[in-house]
Amino acid sequence: MNAPDIALSLRNVRKTFGSTVAVADLSFDVPAASVLALLGPNGAGKTTTIEICEGFQTPSSGEIRVLGLNPVTHTDEVRRRIGIMLQGGGAYPGIRVAEMMRLVASYSARPLDPDWLLELVGLGEHRRTAYRRLSGGQQQRLSLALALVGRPELVFLDEPTAGMDAQSRLLVWDLIAQLRADGVAVVLTTHLMDEAEALADQVVIVDRGSVVASGSPAQLMRARAEQLSSVHLETMASLDVPAMEAALRVAGATGTLTPIRPQAYHLEIPATPELLAVVTAEAARQGVLIRNLGVDATSLEEVFLDVTGREMRS
Repeated sequence: MNAPDIALSLRNVRKTFGSTVAVADLSFDVPAASVLALLGPNGAGKTTTIEICEGFQTPSSGEIRVLGLNPVTHTDEVRRRIGIMLQGGGAYPGIRVAEMMRLVASYSARPLDPDWLLELVGLGEHRRTAYRRLSGGQQQRLSLALALVGRPELVFLDEPTAGMDAQSRLLVWDLIAQLRADGVAVVLTTHLMDEAEALADQVVIVDRGSVVASGSPAQLMRARAEQLSSVHLETMASLDVPAMEAALRVAGATGTLTPIRPQAYHLEIPATPELLAVVTAEAARQGVLIRNLGVDATSLEEVFLDVTGREMRS
């Protein structure tokens, strides 16, 4: 992929605060017209990484390029071309919604129409409302509009749907999909795994400042499913359990076929097409009709917990 096709590139980026390593040799790319979800538990280094990308922090070492520019040495030019959605809102408490939009739009050479954008995010009726009187979800939608009004080429979204109702959340999801369709690169941090699963082309999971897993949501979930999955079988007659287990061993998989009720079984094996074919072929050899075969779906949340642990983080 050519350099102009890469909106954001990190190579061995490291950030230390005294003896504390916040970001440890982080490397990943975000292509244009794509969505990357940066995931991790509290204290994993996500915020520091994003602040480095936005030019608010200077990396201790490593190389970073935002739209081909160094955000440390070309901070102003980078800021003109990116959008930043802050979870805290970033608006003055007493300012009215339309006033804040016009103020931020005035910083851009060719902004989107503020009134049109307010209508788009469902705040058209709140133009004269003071920021502090907006609900949490409305403040989030305003923050998103402020991030987009300058026609950015790369957008950073921090917990974009936090505090939103279901309708607002779907609106934001649609906007993110439209940004990607329009060629904008999006980097989002979220604790909502279904959000990352639905929106992201690429997922990067960080823990203690390092990448512990990366890939598309489908790749990450498929890799987990192929390690170990729960297979459920319901049959029209009883299976020869030892023969089924022997067939799986011949295929290179060890699994215990556990009867859970008459003619219903539970099996723990990697959920590959090849091994599922062994199960059905052996049932056919035994002359047993399978009336139901199911594999427990692996979620991105399960992948996340596998690689970062299940203990509570402070």
